[in-house]
Formats: sequence, C-alpha cells, structure tokens
Amino acid sequence: MTEACHIHGETRPGRWLVTVDHATNRVPDWVGGGSLGITPEDMARHIAWDPGALEVARHLAEALESPLIWSDFSRLVIDPNRGEDDPTLVMQLYDGTIIPANRHLSPPALAERLDRLHRPYHAALARLAARRDDTVICAIHSFTPCLRGRPPRPWQVGVLHAPCDTRLALPLISGLRAAGLCVGDNEPYSGHLRGDSIDRHALQTGRPNVLIELRNDLIANESGQAHWAGVLAPILRDALRAAETVAP
Repeated sequence: MTEACHIHGETRPGRWLVTVDHATNRVPDWVGGGSLGITPEDMARHIAWDPGALEVARHLAEALESPLIWSDFSRLVIDPNRGEDDPTLVMQLYDGTIIPANRHLSPPALAERLDRLHRPYHAALARLAARRDDTVICAIHSFTPCLRGRPPRPWQVGVLHAPCDTRLALPLISGLRAAGLCVGDNEPYSGHLRGDSIDRHALQTGRPNVLIELRNDLIANESGQAHWAGVLAPILRDALRAAETVAP
C-alpha cells in the first residue's frame, strides 16, 4: 500500500490483473487541505470517481483468483487513466461542475500530483502486470446513467476496446449479449486514448485486455456489486479462451 494505491491478493495464482483507476474520491490533505473547492454532493458524483467499481472489482478478482490494484485518489485531483500530456489529465470543468482548485494549477503543483499519485500508481501497476508472462488486464469502471442535459444511457454494461486489439473484447461482448444484457460496444464512449492505463500496460506490451464499464445505478449496493461480479467472471473466462485463438 502507498498513498497512491492499494493492492489486494498479490499472491493469488490467476493470470488476470483487475484494475480500478477511479476507485475513490479521496483528496489528499496536501491538495487544498483535502478539498478541491466543490460541494460534497459533487464529490459523491461520477465526476470524482467511479461509484461501485471498486466493490465489483473486489468480488471479481476473488472469483478469478487474481490480484487487484486500485488508485486511492480522486480522478479530479489527477486522472490516472490519462497520459501525462493529455489535456484532460487535471479537469477544470466536468459535467457542469467547475473545479476551483484546478483552474489555476501551477506547474509545481501539477508536478507534485504526478510524483506523489499518478506515477506511483502506474509504477505499481506495471510491476504487477509484469509478475508473469501471460497477464491479462481487466479494468473496471462505472458510468453515470445520464449526463446533465443529455439523454439517458440505455446500456447496462459497456465494453471498451482499441481497434488494434479486440481479441478479448469481442468475445466478451458476444457472451454478455448472449446472456440477455444491453451491451455497449465502445459505448458510452470510445475505448482508447493514447497514454491511458490500457494503452500503457496492455496495448504497448501486447497483453490481452478489456475495459468494462458498468452503469453505476446497477452497482449501488452490495447485492448489485456481487451480482455483477458473478455475471462477469464466467463470461470473462470464456472470452479469454476464445481470445487465445485470435491473433492481436
């Protein structure tokens, strides 16, 4: 455990590595005294973290007998699922909310967030991913049912992937749809940004990978979180078996 992240089940025998980039809405005390200048209600929203994702990932990693790593800082402090040169690395406005602490962020303050949070998280993730030659990365996220002023999102689950590597994503989408679920293929948004977590730790190294987005109203409590982990685990295993026969 570090200030930046936590690891659970590091010695588990499975080849999966389950990750949660946006696991918490914590703001370290050294960032604005623990506040970004927005209301507690906004800090509880999807703009600050992925509600329910960590608990699903805990159940899923246990079912897959594999390690779990999660960040322990709000995506509004600095987004671990963005490259260091991405203009959305530190958001100033998100889904209608202005982030006062980020509006005039100085270069030294940005460097501190990178050095104390973003880089240590990715260093730990890289170390875990390299623990064996056949690691498969499964990133768990959640999405809001409706952005402000936008239509409701119908998908129960989204499977995000880069065009250059669909070997795990496509059989997963097929398996989820066969189970009767409303599945988004690169919905509610595209599945690849240069320098994001999957790009850094899977695409650039050739590891099988998938990013799963769950609608957060479906995983708002323990029963929903356990249910979705139970749905995902066997379909992920089947998808991986199918993917092993497909070249990246």
